Amino acid sequence: MPISLEDIQAAATRIESSIVNTRFEKSRTLSSILGAEVFLKFENLQFTSSFKERGALNKLLQLTDEERAAGVIAMSAGNHAKSVAYHAQSLGIPATIVMPKNTPNVKVEDTKNFDALVILEGSSLDEAAQFAENLSTEKGLVFVHPYNDEQIMAGQGTVALEMLAQEPDLDVIVVPIGGGGLISGIATAAKNLRPEIKIIGVEAANYASAHQLRNGEDVSCGGSTVAEGIAVKHPGELTMEVITRLVDDIVIVEEDAIEDAIDLLITIEKTVAEGAGAAALAALMTKPELFTDKKTAVLISGANIDSRILASVLMRRLVRKGRIVRYLIKISDLPGTLSDVSSMIGDLGGNILEVSHQRMFASVPVKDADLYITVETRDADQSDEILQKLREAGYDAELHLA
Repeated sequence: MPISLEDIQAAATRIESSIVNTRFEKSRTLSSILGAEVFLKFENLQFTSSFKERGALNKLLQLTDEERAAGVIAMSAGNHAKSVAYHAQSLGIPATIVMPKNTPNVKVEDTKNFDALVILEGSSLDEAAQFAENLSTEKGLVFVHPYNDEQIMAGQGTVALEMLAQEPDLDVIVVPIGGGGLISGIATAAKNLRPEIKIIGVEAANYASAHQLRNGEDVSCGGSTVAEGIAVKHPGELTMEVITRLVDDIVIVEEDAIEDAIDLLITIEKTVAEGAGAAALAALMTKPELFTDKKTAVLISGANIDSRILASVLMRRLVRKGRIVRYLIKISDLPGTLSDVSSMIGDLGGNILEVSHQRMFASVPVKDADLYITVETRDADQSDEILQKLREAGYDAELHLA
């Protein structure tokens, strides 16, 4: 095996003064909803809002004086970049971070704030990685891989030590899989300390590379996902060795489940999770039968989500729950009609968010119009009540879902 329990225990000692031993708490509400005894590990509360700090710091602390002086280089579009830059700054190590050209500016600026030299290169992570490796060789920099590295894996595994120290009789640990560094470290530690424990990995449906490799399938990945932190086409060779031997199952989660998990964590736990950070909870929602009555640890692995994406996720969730609806109402284009419709919706408790009055681009008679009204309601039942009352008042109304 690439790493041992002793490697992880040594990493824990090495990094403990600079890493947060994050909260690990039972969620009574989520336990009730999901039928499992759910414990949440809040790795989103690290300084850079991600577990990635653990592995990065463990790697940096083991550099020789010569390697520190030369500096390090890493490739990442997010959490690994911030973690390497942050801890390199604190240790006085020059850091170069290569990011794809399409990396959101907020992540670029966050990384620059830790005094790292940021180079935008390539249109994908693979292209950025190749450039970083070439530059590492050319400049004599230590390449800090985001996952396929024993010291990185050992650092990430310290999460398991903390959880099992607090709750030694855990039945299951649920871990998101991107490149596999986190689950490799956790599985190694947990299986050594408690052999009967189950380790369940989670992948986004568009990037189920580890699941495909475990099953001997050709890897086919790609497309958009809100869980970009685990959108990895090629897990590491070292990490796949551990995943193949120690991970009991991998759950594939769809985009809707990840979005719902983000919403649940904000609504119930009042904590922000990025898509990858919410993936473990999405696994419980997708396959609850795997966790019924089990003492289950769920990793919230990170919180670095773009505010626009977060807002969109929360609004889409309200739409799916029937809390925000759009009505299409065919009306006579006469004075007072819009006022009448608006008053009716308001009297029934609906809050009008947006109105669109369409005359020119609709296939209606010239004296009529299509009225689109977006309304916030208490729930789906109230939305249906408003629709029914509009129809009873003689309006040709329907829910407009397109």
